[in-house]
Amino acid sequence: MDGILAALGVGALYGVLVGGLAWIGVRARRRRVGSDVLGAFDEIWHPAGHRHRVEVRQHDQRVEPAPAPGDPPRLVFPGLD
Repeated sequence: MDGILAALGVGALYGVLVGGLAWIGVRARRRRVGSDVLGAFDEIWHPAGHRHRVEVRQHDQRVEPAPAPGDPPRLVFPGLD
């Protein structure tokens, strides 16, 4: 009887762990912080995805040069970057 309870406890703990990681993943993607929260797991299990995320982060951090005096104003359309 003790063995069955121990096995059920380990199974329940495993289920809570996997469910928690899935919940964190969904929540992080919805808030667009998935790379910061789950980056370590992605780096372990999918190295090519990690390299791609690093390139995307570097691209997002690039600063656009300031316009020179006399340049026409740049039109910005939200959502169409």
